[in-house]
Amino acid sequence: MKILIPSVLLFALSCASRRPPAAFRVLPANPSYLLRAPDASETPFREVLSRFTGSNPNWVDLRPGMELRIENAYYREGAKKHDLRNYLGTAVARYEARAVGLRLAAVESGLETYPAGQPAVRELIRASQRRYKAYRFFYEVLFNRKSELRGAVLLGAGTAGELDRLAVELLADPGSVCGGTLPHCTIFPETCTVSLEMEIVVNGAPKTVEWGSVLASVAARPRHLELLRLYGGRLTPVEIDPADSSALRLPLLPGDRVTWD
Repeated sequence: MKILIPSVLLFALSCASRRPPAAFRVLPANPSYLLRAPDASETPFREVLSRFTGSNPNWVDLRPGMELRIENAYYREGAKKHDLRNYLGTAVARYEARAVGLRLAAVESGLETYPAGQPAVRELIRASQRRYKAYRFFYEVLFNRKSELRGAVLLGAGTAGELDRLAVELLADPGSVCGGTLPHCTIFPETCTVSLEMEIVVNGAPKTVEWGSVLASVAARPRHLELLRLYGGRLTPVEIDPADSSALRLPLLPGDRVTWD
């Protein structure tokens, strides 16, 4: 005997399967406010960034939606001192992290030509280094204990497992991973400042903010506030009290959409 399911019930089941996820909620707590996800899991504010991507105080794994901002200073050719007398200007390159590789998004330069022996800012990350699937940015790595030589490093690998292995080797013996022309490592020069950024949308306009920025940095003393955050591939509301200054310490994530007045 065949069992017939009424078409109305089939329609209801179909609609249920397409039902958008429930909202996030910001919950007061001590010592750290909590962000409750639609699946009811709770994350302290201080752990929101590390839950989004692997990180610790010394390094951050890049994920789609994150950007590297590289600003390099240039000095007169042959100058022995990098001081104001020999300073020529700076150039900035921005790289977007994608599912595979890094994309050069923009270059800004106040220099007509680059001094000999000082590579253009867009060349600091080699073309071969822009094609990996996994990246880890180290704010600072100690290369020489005697001279206290330190530098920011970008490490790339074909898989997350390979990246973890290379990271362990880098911290134990930097020369084994970053020496010479080894392909997985970019060491940024001392004339260079590298920062992590991300793109969000504020009141309908794209805005680039520093990694680690909080909601209050883009919505100061809001009377009305709406925040949408990606969850399961969809923009999902975040329920938050705009009058609670502690709630506005919620860390921003790539793709967040903020509307406020």
